[in-house]
Amino acid sequence: MILLIESGSSKTEWRYISSPNEAYQRFHSLGINPYYQTPEEIQASQKDVLSQLSTLTVEEIYYYGTGITDDSKREIIRNWLSPYFSGVKTIQVDNDLIAAARSLCGDDSGIACILGTGSNSGFFDGESIKEQIPPLGFWLGDEGSGGHLGKLLILAYLHHDLPQDLRDLFVKRYGELNRLEILSKAYQGEYPNRWFAGFSKFLFDHRKHPFCYQMIEHAFQEFIRLYVCKYAEVETQKIHFTGSIAFYYSDILKQVLRKNRYLLGNISETPMGGLTLYHKSKRWPE
Repeated sequence: MILLIESGSSKTEWRYISSPNEAYQRFHSLGINPYYQTPEEIQASQKDVLSQLSTLTVEEIYYYGTGITDDSKREIIRNWLSPYFSGVKTIQVDNDLIAAARSLCGDDSGIACILGTGSNSGFFDGESIKEQIPPLGFWLGDEGSGGHLGKLLILAYLHHDLPQDLRDLFVKRYGELNRLEILSKAYQGEYPNRWFAGFSKFLFDHRKHPFCYQMIEHAFQEFIRLYVCKYAEVETQKIHFTGSIAFYYSDILKQVLRKNRYLLGNISETPMGGLTLYHKSKRWPE
């Protein structure tokens, strides 16, 4: 009986697998990030989903999430989960990059990338992340992510760089945004990366507009330039992607990879499908 938990900054997916041949049970909740959230905040945000899981028999828990930066963050997650599952034998807590690598690469090597609300990457040798160009988070990095795309769009709006037709569509959708309101959301609001990422949907809806297309293409190229191209294995390994931005903008992402002459691997919306296959193969080998 396995419980898989995969959490980003925006949402968490739970999957309960009772046997290799039976259908799994699926649950959803708000995102979890122990780097930004206190244990009490995590507890409050996940109370409803844990009540739904309380009757299940769980032997192994595999948690993968953003914000798992060191052992202290792992302990926050273990200490939060353990009281709810008294019979559990294993609680393994890993970061979202390990989730991406196991999901996309399985037991093979490759460069695993995340393009969701935030962004990340690493070279996976089939067992562990052997090299990682350090991600710098929302304010200093996250190039190619939903948060980064939304920030670029808001900057273009504030700087009056949006073409008039796009500006009219933007105002019709969101209203006239006040500079002080935006600054408040950016510097004082909870989870500014989530707030900015919400504007990336406007870019998706208008991605065929030359201005939007170029903005998206440039963001992906920056992700490749600052992170992917610096891995020594980039010329020989497939480059895999997971995350909503990678999935929904895959046509533009593929074009950027082709321009750079890199080998494209898998693209998935979330890591959960691949993680399910990975853990089923480990728990119930054929």
